[in-house]
Amino acid sequence: MANRPVHFIWMLDCSGSMGVNGKIGELNFAIREAIPEMQQAAESNPAASLLVRAISFASGASWHVSEPTPVDRFAWEDVHTYGGTDMGAAFKLAAGALQTPPMPQRALPPVLALASDGQPTDDWRAGLREIDATPWGKRAVRVAVAIGDDADKSMLKEFLANPELEPLQAKNPRQLAAAIRWMSTAVVKDASTPKVEDARPASPLGPAPLTKDDEDDIW
Repeated sequence: MANRPVHFIWMLDCSGSMGVNGKIGELNFAIREAIPEMQQAAESNPAASLLVRAISFASGASWHVSEPTPVDRFAWEDVHTYGGTDMGAAFKLAAGALQTPPMPQRALPPVLALASDGQPTDDWRAGLREIDATPWGKRAVRVAVAIGDDADKSMLKEFLANPELEPLQAKNPRQLAAAIRWMSTAVVKDASTPKVEDARPASPLGPAPLTKDDEDDIW
């Protein structure tokens, strides 16, 4: 069976508040630690080819990793804080990648993984509308993690585009690591498994399991 590409796009909040209490450092650490498990998840399904890239957003947005990179060659370079929370700019950037082309028609539903600790500072709804207007944006598996108590969880829920789902909540480094690991493995496994009803919108999995040991609130 020929494999089909699964595009995984990180969208990462790099606003100034992410520098408080080391949140940006913990986010970098969590992603770096999740990569080997992400590679294992991809190896378990030879019918799919996992391609990873990343967008950072703060004062504007830019591709942190612009080329869709096979996960077995993917290495994480740290993101850094640099200003506001222009999430709408990140959505518009992602929307450009979800057009066909450049997205191949034969791909599996892409994964959009959003992490944020604050309130958007630009017109995020305009950006979200651009994602929703693309064929692949409508079908994407969407996951989001709210970092700390100041994250705009209602906005993140709207991003998920499914009233039955809630964003993950990370109140400390351990919860953030668990959320990133889940977004990088369970979601990848689900997205890379071809469905009989492949033409219908994808449904993200349930919330990441967090234990009582993770309940120390520091953010």
